[in-house]
Order: sequence, then structure tokens, then C-alpha cells
Amino acid sequence: MKTTSAFVTLALSAAAYTRTFTVTNNCAYTIWPAIFTDLNVGTATPSQPTGWEADTLTTVTFSVPDNWASGRIWGRRSCNFSDPTNTGPGTCADGGCNGGLLCDPHSGTGVPPATVAEFTLGGGAGGTDWYDVSVVDGFNLPIRVDNDKGCSVASCPVDLIPGCPSPLLGPYDSTGAAVGCMSACDAGLAPDPANSPNCCTGDHGTAATCPPSGVQYYSYFKDNCPDAYAYAYDESSNTALWQCDAGLAADYTITFCPS
Repeated sequence: MKTTSAFVTLALSAAAYTRTFTVTNNCAYTIWPAIFTDLNVGTATPSQPTGWEADTLTTVTFSVPDNWASGRIWGRRSCNFSDPTNTGPGTCADGGCNGGLLCDPHSGTGVPPATVAEFTLGGGAGGTDWYDVSVVDGFNLPIRVDNDKGCSVASCPVDLIPGCPSPLLGPYDSTGAAVGCMSACDAGLAPDPANSPNCCTGDHGTAATCPPSGVQYYSYFKDNCPDAYAYAYDESSNTALWQCDAGLAADYTITFCPS
């Protein structure tokens, strides 16, 4: 009886700390949201499939373990999964992943450019939820991350494609319309991507050696989305990485095209 009682207590405790995530597509067109968990960091994964189709003005709600670590949620545009033999990232005009509709759990990160909501939940009392919206890998969709506990909002709520500097504009969908705004690193403005200030790599691989002033077009992303990561070491802006007391067990809402 003692063993059974302990098991029930543990199960109830685990259930009490499960979070609810809500993903809404407020865009005027269909998108394909995706989820990726870095399994090298943690094994806890959300209950939602790693990819799904979201028509305009639709919402899904799912459970996320309260110790979810190194998790990413992003949207894909202009996808075509009609060929079951084609499961590469090229099935979408941007944000595509290995695996097709269902992103591969081991290699299914989104291909840039993609606006990403990132989470590492703190696991209950005494811990901290860390979360952000990142355009480090470029931009493809506006995103806003809210919570129900009054903690800070992370967001890149505006469409950066219409004003995107021409060297960064792209890729394009089948109609020739731009569906992304690339980072300077991914746009090819780094002759040596392994050692470049635009990529914060090599000799520029620390916060001290890769200041925002050395990253081309940093201001375009940061001025338009001040509450998002605009480059790899943007913590110094104090408006990139957000936190919430994990003991509050916040539920999170991710909205695409929030405005």
C-alpha cells in the first residue's frame, strides 16, 4: 500500500505541474506550425504532434511538461505535403523541416528564415521559465508570446517583409512573393560563415567580440521588434530573453500575426 500511495502522490504532483500551451493562427492565410525539442538537452516533449496545418483563425491547445527544455515553436509558409516521398525542408517556402508535415524529432529544426518562439521551463517551485521570440535566424511570421501570470510579453508582432532591406529579402513562394527576411549571416553577407561578425562565429564567437554594432542590419530587426532576440548575443539589450517564476506554473499563448 505504501508503494501504491507514493505512486499516486507522484502522479498527481506531475499532473499538477503540466502547463497548457495555446497556439493561434491569426494570419489571413494557412500556416503550418511546428515544434522541436532538443533531445540532447531534455527528453520531456509536448503532447502536440511536431507539425500540423493551421487554417486562418484557428487555435489548438495542448499540454507541455513543466520541465520542457530547449523547445522551439515556429510557423511554416506555402507548404505542399502531397508527395509522401518528399519529406525534406523544401516542402515549404520557408521554415521547412526534415520530416515533412511532422518534423523529425532528432533533426527537424526549422530552416531559416523563421521567427521562433523558444522555451525552457523551470520545473516548478524554485525554478525559472525562460522564453523569447527570436529573429536570429531571420523572419517569416510575426509572433507574440503571452502568459496568464502577468510576466513579460516576448514578441516580434510586425511584418518585417515589406520593409526588408533588399540584400536580405527572400525566399519567395511559387507566385514570386517574398515570404521571408533573412539574417545577414544567412543572406550570404558573411564570406566566411565560420569566422564572421554577421554570424558571431570564429573570432567573433563571444558577446565581447560580437557586439550588435558589428552585425549588419541589427537595427532593422531590433528597432522593429524591440522585445525579440535580434542576434545571437542580444541579452545585453535587456529586452531579448524573458523569465517567469516557474512556481507560478504559467500557461503560454503563442499567436501568429497578432496585430
